[in-house]
Amino acid sequence: MKTLRYHLSLQTPAFLGNASQQAQWRTPPIKALLRQWWRVAYAAEKRFDVDVAAMRRKEGLLFGRADEDSASKSQIRLRLSHWSDGTLAKNQWPIAEKITHKEVKNRDGQPAPVGSDLYLGYGPLVYDAANRKTALKANAALQAGEHATLSLACPDESASLIEQALCLLDRFAAMGGRSRNGWGSFHLKPQDGTPALQAAMPLRDWRQALTLDWPHAIGQDGKGALIWQTRPVDDWKALMKELAALKIGLRTQFKFTTGKDALRPEDRHWLSYPITNHSVRNWGGNARLPNSLRFKVRPAPGDAKRIVGVAFHVPHLPPPTFSPEPETLLRVWRQVHSFLDDPDQKLSRIPA
Repeated sequence: MKTLRYHLSLQTPAFLGNASQQAQWRTPPIKALLRQWWRVAYAAEKRFDVDVAAMRRKEGLLFGRADEDSASKSQIRLRLSHWSDGTLAKNQWPIAEKITHKEVKNRDGQPAPVGSDLYLGYGPLVYDAANRKTALKANAALQAGEHATLSLACPDESASLIEQALCLLDRFAAMGGRSRNGWGSFHLKPQDGTPALQAAMPLRDWRQALTLDWPHAIGQDGKGALIWQTRPVDDWKALMKELAALKIGLRTQFKFTTGKDALRPEDRHWLSYPITNHSVRNWGGNARLPNSLRFKVRPAPGDAKRIVGVAFHVPHLPPPTFSPEPETLLRVWRQVHSFLDDPDQKLSRIPA
């Protein structure tokens, strides 16, 4: 067995709780992330020509499986230095800056400001009408800056892909509720002789990536990797305002012409679903299409005291239940990429 050890520090609050909805450090979410990004590393190693059944067999042997016919224990051992409760109490949620959302109207019909934290964290976060501020729905958040030591042991023959997956976690993963919006972003720093985090970036032409219906690569186009970085800022509240403005802008550029129970999906539906007041009849109210454009918060390059936001595209085909339209997907995501490349957004393309 090979042992690895990392200092894990949160860059943004993490909506991570136990069964009692109390904020608590836990290993299962980390193991789930490791499993997800192991698949990406595996796919890249196979040059994206993946026998999914073979991958699942190998994954099950390594991470464990609970099938009735072939249950097996995990060969991966994870440990945190503590499972302490989070320090961010329900009544201590900080006040974040507001941002204008042109589709949210006030009583006069004018665009109204919304909390940038609420926009990106709705669900774990709610609006406290009595105090006119964003609040935690439950005491289930870990504070930015909290940290722990993550120790991991894995079979020697599996260590290479595990280490690559850990590098991808550090670059792209976040844990807990609303993690695709950047909440629960963390940084891994090797400790006690653990090798530096290294991995070949799993880049694939984003149009080719749309041939598979599971997340397996970071997209790229003729300009390079589909990864955009913000300017450095001093704290997560300022950064969440920038990310909220970015997400509002890229979504509202697609104008709706229908309301509830639309006969067919419009372009904006393909970004993510469901959308409040804009359902699709054939998809229903229970269908879920997560956004494949994700956010991550990282330490700023060359300045660990500041942070940057990273937007990156993990393109893949929506599930068959959505009856995906390839030409529509190509048009929609080209428009998103162009929006992010626009100098007005003040983003820069980075290799990883």
